[in-house]
Amino acid sequence: MSCSSCCAAAAVPSPPVVLSMPRVRFTASCSTRTGHKVLFFGSRQFPSITYNPSSRASSRLSRREVIAFAGQQSWDIGRFVRTLYFFNGPPNPLKIVESIISSITGSASSEAPKKMETSDVVLVTGATGGVGRRVVDILRKKGVPVRVLARNEDKARSMLGRDIDLIIGDVTKEDTLDPKLFEGVRKVVNAVSVIVGPKEGDTPDRQKYKQGIKFFEPEIKGPSPEMVEYIGMQNLINAIKNSVGLSEGKLLFGLKGNLSGKIVWGALDDVVMGGVSESTFQILPTGSETGGPTGLFKGTVSTSNNGGFTSIRTKNFTVPEDLSAYDGIELRVKGDGRRYKLIIRTSYEWDTVGYTESFDTTKGEWQSVKIPFSSLKPVFRARTMTDAPPFDASNITSLQLMFSKFEYDGKLNPTFNEGPFELPFSSIRAYINEPITPRFVHVSSAGVTRPERPGLDLSKQPPAVRLNKELGSILTYKLKGEDLIRESGVPYTIVRPCALTEEPAGADLIFDQGDNITGKISREEVARICVAALASPNAVGKTFEVKSTVPFSEPYVIDPSNPPPEKDYEVYFKELKERITGKEALEATPAQV
Repeated sequence: MSCSSCCAAAAVPSPPVVLSMPRVRFTASCSTRTGHKVLFFGSRQFPSITYNPSSRASSRLSRREVIAFAGQQSWDIGRFVRTLYFFNGPPNPLKIVESIISSITGSASSEAPKKMETSDVVLVTGATGGVGRRVVDILRKKGVPVRVLARNEDKARSMLGRDIDLIIGDVTKEDTLDPKLFEGVRKVVNAVSVIVGPKEGDTPDRQKYKQGIKFFEPEIKGPSPEMVEYIGMQNLINAIKNSVGLSEGKLLFGLKGNLSGKIVWGALDDVVMGGVSESTFQILPTGSETGGPTGLFKGTVSTSNNGGFTSIRTKNFTVPEDLSAYDGIELRVKGDGRRYKLIIRTSYEWDTVGYTESFDTTKGEWQSVKIPFSSLKPVFRARTMTDAPPFDASNITSLQLMFSKFEYDGKLNPTFNEGPFELPFSSIRAYINEPITPRFVHVSSAGVTRPERPGLDLSKQPPAVRLNKELGSILTYKLKGEDLIRESGVPYTIVRPCALTEEPAGADLIFDQGDNITGKISREEVARICVAALASPNAVGKTFEVKSTVPFSEPYVIDPSNPPPEKDYEVYFKELKERITGKEALEATPAQV
């Protein structure tokens, strides 16, 4: 609406022009004597638009700015419009007006906001196998929600129950492992293994197989070791990686990501409500604590025109970020002694609830600020919204950093001062709470490093080592699969059992590292070790072999009326070391003479 639409060229004042909207009455009146057009929303007077009646372009504003009704500070309407278009495309006038007339403060709510939902689902793959089905049984008895991955639905339901949470898929077929099927999964026990069976066939209940390949001539049944142990591992990791999370967290902004392109920041200041504060986002090429590039949130904040906040906000992500595997957001910032806000949105709407938490900074120091998702408050125009939906970490659409005069529900920021400010920040990432526990427990096999080990007497090794090539390089591909896990960034434990038996659990155990031991161990015992590892920080990043102390020649039995006590596997996990795999012997080179 231009001045010429409501003012005549004569000296007689024009009648007011009124624009009515639902719940809003917008009145504009002009005076050729003062040269001001004054805006009213209800009883509240907003800044006036200046124009020059003597200008040749008398039908247009002489400057794209609005002068505060107090006559002290100018409001840049051009910046206001650019802000709206940057974040939201062509703005909806009704929403703009509603946003402007809503007060930035409000009374505190007596109700607590709704808590965010969490998931603790454990995925068991190879769930119809000897170890996998026992893992499912143990987890269910502990009350842990379980989801299983199986190729055969009828077999899985008949073995595990009709009500089992089931994904029908095959690790060798990537198109059956849609990551959406694994939403809510936080941990994985992977008991998938290539199938080895007797050449001459087996009984329906696989009695020969259960005795171990020491007692029959083996061959590969079904897909090859390369497909199952290596390509299948690649497919599985790709499918679950986003659901289970990474040890180092997920980088959203920082030096390892695209510092200025992947996330697009823009200023969102109190200009949207008539204020004059102004901020910007910049890249400082050498501003980080290590001398590298860093982001910078800087500006000048003013309370003129009822303003008092500045912020930078990302444009809505093209695809929402799923951070449900993580526990919060960590910012690396150089503080200035002020209190800032992190605001996370889970909707593509322009004016919607922001899940918010304040954080304090120490002047002149680089510091890591961790903001748990559980601490976020649903806030709308500085008021806590008790009826807002719980925070959904799987659907994050934008991030925002703010420096504001206001906290929440009428409270003021105790560190607020008008004037210039700067907040360098080098990274923003999602993090997993410490102590970190394994998110991926894998059942591999003892002997995976031995087929190519120099100087090894194969005649004293188990059949799988001696027959590695005849069995499609089964152990070689198992080792390659292990390496994929170690390189994935997922918190892991790799269990390498010796020959598996159907004997009961309870025998004394030997845990070892370096891939040297031979022997036997109960499948039930291995399942218990896997479940225990899921909850143990001492098992993270460790690869180990395990066997019982009972010789092959002696069967292990227990008295059902007097079973052995349950083991504390934590005792064993604590003694293990990280980064010992047995590959050290393969990579060693002879000393030069």
